[in-house]
Parts: sequence; structure tokens; C-alpha cells
Amino acid sequence: MELFTDRPGDEGLPGRERALAMTAVMISTTMAVFDGAMVNIALPQMAQALNATAAQTVWIANGYLLSAAMTLAIFAALATRLGFRSLFAFGVALFTLASLGCALSSSLTMLVAMRILQGVGGAATLSIAPAILRSVFPNRLLGRILGLNALLIATCTAVAPVLGGALLALLGWPWLFAINVIPGIIALVFALRVIPGKRITSGGPFDVAGALYSAALLGAVVMASDALSHRQALPVALAYGLAAVVAGLAFVRRQRRAPQPLLPLQLFASARFSLAALTSLASFVSQGMTFVALPFLFQNIYGYSAFTSALLFTAWPVGIILVAPWAGRLADRYAPAAISTAGLCLFAVGLFLLASLPDNAAGWDISLRGLVCGLGFGVFQSPNNREMLANASREHSGYASGVLAIMRTFGQCLGAAFVGVILAAFAPSGAIVQEEQGVRIALWLAVAATLVALAFSLSRIKRKAV
Repeated sequence: MELFTDRPGDEGLPGRERALAMTAVMISTTMAVFDGAMVNIALPQMAQALNATAAQTVWIANGYLLSAAMTLAIFAALATRLGFRSLFAFGVALFTLASLGCALSSSLTMLVAMRILQGVGGAATLSIAPAILRSVFPNRLLGRILGLNALLIATCTAVAPVLGGALLALLGWPWLFAINVIPGIIALVFALRVIPGKRITSGGPFDVAGALYSAALLGAVVMASDALSHRQALPVALAYGLAAVVAGLAFVRRQRRAPQPLLPLQLFASARFSLAALTSLASFVSQGMTFVALPFLFQNIYGYSAFTSALLFTAWPVGIILVAPWAGRLADRYAPAAISTAGLCLFAVGLFLLASLPDNAAGWDISLRGLVCGLGFGVFQSPNNREMLANASREHSGYASGVLAIMRTFGQCLGAAFVGVILAAFAPSGAIVQEEQGVRIALWLAVAATLVALAFSLSRIKRKAV
């Protein structure tokens, strides 16, 4: 296989070691994606088994997201001090042990605590996974491996609801976590064996203040999104939003003054890197808005069941599966910015089609429009990720990988928060007519966010041609 064939002058690891490192990263990614996708469908069963209310059980999902978001930037910075191998092994080990703890939990408190630890372990691996792939693969193969990574995530997203439902029916919710143990051990062994452990920097004080500000910023964004998506009092969401703004300003001020900042701002001196990051942020805002708005449309407006709604979502990841590897391969030969821009155009068309759904849409019609979205996002994502990583120096690849993860998390949370604001404004009482109006507006705003992403993407093409 060409991915593991060596050529003279290749950077990274030899072919066989490259394969083991890729396997370790792919296993950890699979565990994290499966975990996030399967747990949500099991919340009602967990609530019954642990004698908890629905509102309390939500923290099984939120605890993971909150701890992961708050530590993404911290782990991206620690990678330069600890090395990729040590940090990745720590993340895999913590995620695996916490998964076992989740499976053995006998109370809601213990389960939420284990989920928080899982989030920390997941952040440690996901924040540096693209950087590890860049460090072990030569540049000539970077787009292809990122395309395969996107293919893996999409496949897991499509399969997870079915696998989760089967595990719930046959074995019970603890097995949603127990299945992580053996793959986690395999990933840990491979990681310790082949992932490079070289430290990029070892001197100077760690930016503790920057770490606290970044954790407060991302944590406040998650909490504001959660408050709005559950239609809590608007002042609560505004308070979290204000805290996020204050923490964000403090973080930027600190990064300008810190001798060794948590996130070096010179990373953004590359216009192509900065525009790729902004493109990613805007695209994930639109994706986040769509993923939150569509369940309301499918279930509350069209009257589909929760299971059918999940099946209607399947066309989106299937579209990514069909094109992501080819998009990554093309990005190694042609301009990644141009390919990702073409993908954004198709993604915008797909979102336009979803926003234009008729009042009584058939399942096949919804799926076809979702498939267009998936095809567009699949063409966009891996070339855009390649553009980001390739325009950061190798010593800054850990930071670039962290920025990539932060843009994804930040964008999805902002998208969810926007939908919460819209639904709270248009359907405060939950009336169907007003709710449909709010959902439609949210979908059209998702189209607008994609057009903003397209504008960022087009501007980098022009800048590159100058």
C-alpha cells in the first residue's frame, strides 16, 4: 500500500512503524467518536438504571464535552514539552481506565466523574492526533492520511447509532464503555512502541495563566451553549457568554505578553493558516446549527420517531465516506484551498436544499439533501485540515493540531448556542408553528455561516495567487 511505501528523502517514520502509529491514532479516534455518538442514545436507560432524572443524566454527556473542551489548548501546548508519545499514551491510558470506570459505575456521581476523566483523556489524544499523523507521514501523503481520518470519523458516526442500539438491547449500557478496554490497550502498546517521543521545547515556565484563561473561555462557551439549547433562563446564558468574552480577551492579552505562551500568536502570522482556521470555524458553526436544528424538524415538525431521525442523519456521513479519501488524495497533488472551496460550494448547496425542505418531506428526499451536504463537507474537510497543518512549521504542528480541534469544538458549540437563541426567541412556549419558524430560520442562518466560510476560503485563494 502506497501509504506505507518508503521513498528516498521521505520525512517521518519508515513504512512499518508508520502503519503502527496510524493504527494507534485511528483506534483512539474510533473510541472517542463511538463513545460520543453512542452515549447520547443510552441516556434514558442510564437514567432509569441509576435512578436519576433526565436533567441530571444530561451531565453524563455534558461532563465529557466540558472537560474535553477546557483542556484542548492545554494539551496542545504540553505536547511540545512532553513529546507526542508521552502525552498520547497518557490520553489513551486515561480514556481506557475511565471507560472501565464508567462500565463499573453504580451511581450517577461516579459515572459523571468517570466521564469527566474520559473527556480529559480524549482531549489529550484528539488535540494532537493530526500533529502525530503529520510527524510520522511524509508531506507527500499528508492529504491522503487526513482523508482516511475523515473517512474513519464519518464511518464511525454512521455505524455508532446501530452498534449502540445493538449493545443496549443485548448487553446493557455498561458495555458501551467496556468495549473500549481492549482496543485501548492495543492503541497504548502501539503508541509506546512507535510514536516519536522527541520534545520540541523543555525550558521556561509553563503558561499557567494562559491555561486557566483558555479553560475558562472554552468552558464558558460550552456552558452557554448548553443553557441555550435547553432553553434555560437567558440571563444564565448571557452570564456564561460574558465570562467567555472576558476570558477570551484576557487570554489574548496574556499570549502577547507571556515569555512562552500557551498558544504562540506567531502561528497566525501565516495568512493561509489563519484563513484556513477561520474557514474551519465558520463551517463548523453551520454544521453545529444544522445538527441541532434538524432533530427538531424531523421529530417535532415532521413527526418522525427518534430512531427514524437517526437514520435520516446517516446519509450525511455516508456522503463523507464516499468522497473524503479522494479529496485527501487530490489535496496532495493540487491546491488544497481550491479543493476545499469547491467542497464548501457543494456544502452550501446541500444546506440550501435542507433549508428549502417542503412541509411534508419524504424520508428519501431528506436523505438525498443530506447526502449532498455530506459530499460537500467531505470534499472540504481534509484538504482544509491539510492546508492548516502544512502552513505551520513542524515544531508548531502540535499547536496547529490543537487549533484545529478548538475550531471544531468552538464552532459546534457556537452553532448550538445560536439555535438555542433562535428557538428561545421564536418558540418560547414550544408551539409547533413558532418552532417550525425558528428551525427554518436556524437552517437559513447555517447557509449564511457557510457563505461566510466560503468568503474566507476564496480570500485565501486570491492571497495565494498574489
